[in-house]
Amino acid sequence: MRHIASGPDLDDAREAREAEELLAASAVASSDAATTDLPDDRQGERPSRRRFFALGVSMAAASVASATAASAQQGTKPSATRTMVKRLLSQPPNPAFDPFKKPDPAAQKGWDSALTRLVRRVTNGVTEDEIKLAQKLGFVGYLNYHLAFTKIDDAYAQNFVASAYPYLGQSVDQLYNVDQGMLQSQLTESTLYRAAFSKRQLYERMVEFWSDHFNIAFPQVNYLKLVDDREVIRKHALGKFPELLKASAHSPAMLEYLDNTRNRQRTLNENYAREIMELHTLGVDGGYTQADVRELARVLTGWTLSGRGTFNFDASGHDYGAKSVMGQVIAAMPASAGVAAKSEGDQMIDFLVKHPSTAKYISTKMLRWLLQYEPTAAQVTAVASVYTRTQGDIPSMVRAILTPANVTAAAPKLKRPYTFLLSALRGLNPTVSAVAGPRRSLTTLGQPMFMWDPPDGYPDRADYWAGGVLQRWNIAVSLANLGTTGEMTLDISRFNAINTPDGVLTAINKALFGGEMPDRLKGQLLTYLQVQPTPSATRVRETIALAMSSSTFQWI
Repeated sequence: MRHIASGPDLDDAREAREAEELLAASAVASSDAATTDLPDDRQGERPSRRRFFALGVSMAAASVASATAASAQQGTKPSATRTMVKRLLSQPPNPAFDPFKKPDPAAQKGWDSALTRLVRRVTNGVTEDEIKLAQKLGFVGYLNYHLAFTKIDDAYAQNFVASAYPYLGQSVDQLYNVDQGMLQSQLTESTLYRAAFSKRQLYERMVEFWSDHFNIAFPQVNYLKLVDDREVIRKHALGKFPELLKASAHSPAMLEYLDNTRNRQRTLNENYAREIMELHTLGVDGGYTQADVRELARVLTGWTLSGRGTFNFDASGHDYGAKSVMGQVIAAMPASAGVAAKSEGDQMIDFLVKHPSTAKYISTKMLRWLLQYEPTAAQVTAVASVYTRTQGDIPSMVRAILTPANVTAAAPKLKRPYTFLLSALRGLNPTVSAVAGPRRSLTTLGQPMFMWDPPDGYPDRADYWAGGVLQRWNIAVSLANLGTTGEMTLDISRFNAINTPDGVLTAINKALFGGEMPDRLKGQLLTYLQVQPTPSATRVRETIALAMSSSTFQWI
């Protein structure tokens, strides 16, 4: 498994070469520096984009260099950057770095507050307002606030979405003849906007979780995914799991995506039957066999759609013979039973949601999503017992996961590209009229929404997302350099209202790190700012980008 903190990425041969090329380029005269898209407040200066990257490499390398080397950086001036970076890049990653070990409060001074740990897990990125709210409500009060998401006034975000993305609320008949690319863009951008700017942050995090759990690739079902997102995922994201599973099982998008629309007595298709047990309920080790998959597929024959996309039980295609699934015996029915035979599928879904393997599997996945990659056996048992006792009540499970003890002891999690982008947007808080740019950025970062083709959803593993550091840096630079025109604008006056190195650093710390920026990162950024006693707008923006490019910002 590759560790992050930039060291493993720099250890990667390809990215190391790219970094070296950028470093070499930083020595080139700035005549070709990117200046065409400079915001108004940067005119008159000639910042070198390549120089910025060189400094970014130096920060990343410094994060894995030895303590001695890091200390030697103090007081280093930008003119010495190239030499410093080359020296740091020549050093191997710090073998002692392990993001998965239990945190050492003494070593993580300023990054171990239980309350801010909770905020980072409940939201898609800390903001000053969110930290103030958490401090006001306390640990339990803040969690309860987000779990009661329907009581949170979210009118601004909801009105924006309703106005900008009108297709989201339309029926399948209305959506059928609409350009599918436009529908995909509306679904993606509305999802991204809500995740970044809705006040119902925990709800949006659970929407993302269930979207992966019940993954459906948009290109395979087109407009049906809009309806699935509205009627399945968003309707039940913080409800009860049995209702969520039943809604998914009746979703035309899911039945089409996993081929159950072609599952008939004479042409059996096992795809949905397998995935509902392996991915949606029991887990791959949940105690079923291939024979059970085949029998469940027979149970689900005839579950299909009609018209443009309405659930329908096709009695003519159902297998009315006797069946046995995981010990559940289903007696044969006469063909004259017709639509009454759909009850066989309903019976098996009820069986699956009550199975102990489902309690364990869903609890483990939620623990990994909200808390840490490797939950303990005791944590899984505790949350699974809540699942069983509450009949799959998702808010009750979240309470059992996000306890003060669990949150305090949890190891950090690497932000997926989507979360990295969201946290940057939330920290910067730009003025937004559209989010087409961030939608395109997700493709650059490697996580375009609703485009994961396999049914298991985007991975929730650090090793899978450990690459792509340069892409993150590029996005950080772009966001920090948002100008005063366009679909997103950034007013940096909130960052340099007190225009001293300390003042700028304090503002960045509050906006992006909840006021808990590690001392080491503070020192690095302050060194960069102190070159100018009164930091220019260019230097402020570069420092913002460097902060978002730091290894610390990549973790929750």
